Amino acid sequence: MINRQALLSDLQSLLKKLEADLLDRSKSSDVPEVGETLREEYARAKKAERTALNYETWRSDAITQTAAAWVLSCVFVRFLEDNALIDPPKIAGPGKRLQQARDEHTLFFQDPERAKLTDREYLLAVFDQLAELPGTRDVFGDHNPLRQLPNWLGPDAVGELLKFFQKIDANSGELIHDFTDPNWNTRFLGDLYQDLSEAARKKYALLQTPDFVEEFILDRTLEPALDEFGLDAKPEGFKMIDPACGSGHFLLGAFTRILARWQKEEPGTKVRELVGRALRSVHGVDVNPFAIAIARFRLLLAAMQAEGITRLANAPGYEFRLATGDSLYHSRQRQKTLLDDGEEIREDAHYFASEDAADLRKILRPGSYHCVVANPPYITPKDRAANQAYRKLYPETCHRQYSLAVPFMELLFRLAVNGSNAGYVGQITSNSFMKREFGKKLIESFFPKVDLTHVIDTSGAYIPGHGTPTVILLGRNRRPISDSIRTVMGIRGEPSTPEDPALGQVWSAIVGQIDLSGSESEFVSVGDTERPLFHMHPWSIGGGGASELKDQLDNEFRSRLSDCVQSIGFYQDTHADEAFVHPIGFSARQGVATGFKRQIRGDNVRDWTSKSEEEILFPYDDNLNQWPKIPVENRWDWLIRLKTGLWSRSTFGGGTYKQSGRPWYDYHQFPKDRARTPLTITYGEVATHNHFVLDRGGKVFNRTAPVIKLPEDATEEDHLALLGLLNSSIACFWMKQVAHNKGDSTDNKGARTTGDVAFNTYAFNSSLLKGLPLPDGRITRFSILIDELSQKLATNFRPSAILASNVCDEASLKSSRNDYQASYKQMISHQEELDWQCYKLYGLINEERFTLSAPPINLGERAFEIVLARKVARGEAQTNWFERHGSNPITELPEHWPDDYKLLVEKRIELIENDKNIGLIERPEYKRRWNTETWESQLDRALRSWLLDRLESYFDLDGRMNDEGKTTAKFDVELVSIARLADVARQDNEFMEVGQVFRDDSAFDVQRLVEELVQGENVPLLPVLRYKPPGLRKRAEWENTWQLQRLEDKLRAGEEVSLGDCDLTEEQRQQIAQWQTETPQPARADDRNLDAILAIPVPPKYKSSDFISSGGARYWALRGKLDVPKERWISFPHCDGPDGTLMLAWAGYNHLQQAQAISAYFVDVQERHGGRDDPRLVPLLAGIVELLPWLKQWHHDVDATYGQRMDEVFEGFVTEEAKGLGMTVDEVRDWVPPKKATKRSGTKNA
Repeated sequence: MINRQALLSDLQSLLKKLEADLLDRSKSSDVPEVGETLREEYARAKKAERTALNYETWRSDAITQTAAAWVLSCVFVRFLEDNALIDPPKIAGPGKRLQQARDEHTLFFQDPERAKLTDREYLLAVFDQLAELPGTRDVFGDHNPLRQLPNWLGPDAVGELLKFFQKIDANSGELIHDFTDPNWNTRFLGDLYQDLSEAARKKYALLQTPDFVEEFILDRTLEPALDEFGLDAKPEGFKMIDPACGSGHFLLGAFTRILARWQKEEPGTKVRELVGRALRSVHGVDVNPFAIAIARFRLLLAAMQAEGITRLANAPGYEFRLATGDSLYHSRQRQKTLLDDGEEIREDAHYFASEDAADLRKILRPGSYHCVVANPPYITPKDRAANQAYRKLYPETCHRQYSLAVPFMELLFRLAVNGSNAGYVGQITSNSFMKREFGKKLIESFFPKVDLTHVIDTSGAYIPGHGTPTVILLGRNRRPISDSIRTVMGIRGEPSTPEDPALGQVWSAIVGQIDLSGSESEFVSVGDTERPLFHMHPWSIGGGGASELKDQLDNEFRSRLSDCVQSIGFYQDTHADEAFVHPIGFSARQGVATGFKRQIRGDNVRDWTSKSEEEILFPYDDNLNQWPKIPVENRWDWLIRLKTGLWSRSTFGGGTYKQSGRPWYDYHQFPKDRARTPLTITYGEVATHNHFVLDRGGKVFNRTAPVIKLPEDATEEDHLALLGLLNSSIACFWMKQVAHNKGDSTDNKGARTTGDVAFNTYAFNSSLLKGLPLPDGRITRFSILIDELSQKLATNFRPSAILASNVCDEASLKSSRNDYQASYKQMISHQEELDWQCYKLYGLINEERFTLSAPPINLGERAFEIVLARKVARGEAQTNWFERHGSNPITELPEHWPDDYKLLVEKRIELIENDKNIGLIERPEYKRRWNTETWESQLDRALRSWLLDRLESYFDLDGRMNDEGKTTAKFDVELVSIARLADVARQDNEFMEVGQVFRDDSAFDVQRLVEELVQGENVPLLPVLRYKPPGLRKRAEWENTWQLQRLEDKLRAGEEVSLGDCDLTEEQRQQIAQWQTETPQPARADDRNLDAILAIPVPPKYKSSDFISSGGARYWALRGKLDVPKERWISFPHCDGPDGTLMLAWAGYNHLQQAQAISAYFVDVQERHGGRDDPRLVPLLAGIVELLPWLKQWHHDVDATYGQRMDEVFEGFVTEEAKGLGMTVDEVRDWVPPKKATKRSGTKNA
């Protein structure tokens, strides 16, 4: 039987091996046709604007698809073999069939004409034989992606593939992977579709539709469509389609239902005829080739099973109406757009080699289908070319940063039959369009034109694989015919993981109530909502009275937030934070601190306070004028390396920064008016609750921390009055009705788990926030009190503030901790009074229920928490609110409270229990969590940071790392061992004092502490010591880009160039020579013809898996997607100091200083510590080789100190020393670390 999980896991590992082989052969001169074919197809796609990816990224997908094609083809064969659908077996089989397969393999090569062939030709011959059978012609024939380049995968890799399926379990003696299944259940193929390749899963957003969701949607689309149109619908019979069919769940379900209808209607007709009719009714398209391969194979088996065929040879040539291709791109909408532009329909439009051009033209005809269903991808299109194409093809719906759910929504309706007898449409999709800005055009321009019949909130349902909040939409492709839409509104999410998701409480409520308008349960309420409400963005479909209360607030208070502010929105957006944003201390280390500002992220705006943990390059002067250029200096090298990638950022016009003439270091957007005045209200855009803070100037705000700017004459008190309203529970309630609910988390089955709704995360979009209704009154006193306390916390009581004042004794820390906790209790109390004052201002209560003399209170003591605790005690509610916040549930009011405050809280409790609106808001989901980091955790982080700063200060040779600008260096420019560094720390009294508190040990091991601190803050100089093989391949691409950047700079400057150093074609060399001849020097700096000639590729971004992570290494965390050096130290593994500990150099050294430090240690090892055969010499010399290109770039001019060109000095040093080691420079450059000796268990002698 099939072990689905084991098969998937093993095939994932196998796929990676095949991908590695395909990558190597795509660059190999042994099979030049492979690389040439790939390059040609890429060039065609690039010219046709089907892709904007760089070649390497585009090729990676082709590699994955080819590897998957080989794997799946073998899986298909193995399934056929083990279920006796074909004979004899050719790959493997259980029992004696394995030997039969091996015999067939031997027999194949006994033919003299095949003697020199390989396992690749053997498997291709197996596939050829199956392609000749009518039933599997499409599965193994020309539709199979491996047919495009059958010799791409190498013979040895195919041999590994063959061996994989023949592996025997050592314990049982049976095949490890047995595909025998008497029921022919192909669900395991759905698992492979979704998870075989992580890269494919992310690119195509692969996701299976659970059976119970598929059945629900087909029940309400396919079944009524069959009832209305009939099986013989004109003109070509009944037709259904899934234009994003994946592995075919909807198609299989539809085939079974349609066949059952035919059998009921024509019981006397031969099954084969009815199966053929049912298959001809089912249509599917998917952009992912191996998805279509799986869908085709599953439909084949379903058809054979329906006919009772048990031998593949007896299966007819079924007509599968499936096609690989981009349904969004190739739909008739594309041709319609061309016609609208005055062009003719072109049947020779660009198609990738994997796309089925003829089939796509037949299938994707608008207005052709009686039933259209899908579970489309929810991701945003990452390929810039595809993004722009969809935006052009679907202008009525694609808006801003749209997700693919939007154009697919339009496509689904457009494919359906239109008019009075309109086709039925159903889909499960992300609900993000409902409240995010990109959904505005879809809702307000498109939905009024179609008959949306059902909006079903499934965000609270437990749906495996669906970590994104979802909604099911049903409708028909016609003008609306009723004034209302049946709406299933969510109240509460699934309280726990159900044993059977199909029987989950939320899903069961949806199924049981959808046809009962006016019904309400614990989980959903159902009603018929006025249609015009669904033609306005955003949607608010909260159940249990939430929508009604939101409408009440909107209608009774006409003043809006937008009426009293100057602007709301992002402060800036770089579109490249990996390049612009870095940890605090980075800029000082690089020597460019004057160009940076502290930045606030939304994650760090919480509970009336904000903190900055990073800094951002701010290329603007004090008047907000952009810098004219980035200084061409060594200290800016880290940024200049990123120039090509930054220049390739897209502009709103569809081109790139470079094409548009924008500076490569420019922010993507920077509304400067929002930066001219110091007072700013900012907030966390993505959070569980509303968090607003008043900032008093000097910072930059990340796009995740939008800003609210009041008129220039607004006072600080005006800001604080508004701040109080924004931070209130009633504001939180309103915001959650219009904001996108991102959910809480996902479980190990990929299902969205809501549990306690208080912990759902929302995207509080600034555009939606503008509509917040405002009362006439102001909230000032409590806002001022809480703001004052929050400032005290930040400046006086936080551990980082205490350490900054050089205080680290136990008594001071304890006192600060107590002050910190007391302040928080008082803030909690003030916030509670503020919330209840707001209820009076908004007219929800008639009498004042707040006081100016409330005592400090703990978490768990607020009125709503007491009500909740009582419900839990009575068994009426389940919650982990108290547990997650470390608070104690209480059911009685604390005895120490003043009597008047007790009476006030009792009245509040009475209102919560008896007033529906107050009871709706006074819930955990709308009340401030005060879920702050513990003081102890803050102290630990602050101590660690202080200790690291102190260690780094020992290298600060020019005072750049401190405000006074005084050098604190204890070392010269040199490599320093961990042991030496610890010796210096041991003599530092302040380091020892802080270290003692950090370790909570007066006799702590100093060297061990230093080792631990440095371990997470160093990165090796040599790429081979920080990257895995995929990362090294990406590094090579980056180096090529840097070399071309240097060439471009020299050509534009009119300097002498050596074209031999660059990977250029002969045509490029000729074009460069012509450009040099024809372009006068004054015009060279801005001439764009050179851009086209060089075509400098944008190097691929790194992934965490590209970096070595063993031994506690944090290289990925310190370098990131663009490999920006954020570490404090450069390390030299395999080059330990005389004391046997790791050698370090300060990351603040420039390339020349690094080379000097390395060369000095090289000579020291050679002459004093190891001799000329010391193994440390080669990796040290390799380090200098690594620095040579940068020395040539930044240190070619004659050095004022040494009177020489230092790049030439070190180039000569490397050449001479390599010769002394008996090696060439290339051999030194290619040094790899010695493999660790494998431990072998030995046998003791008797």
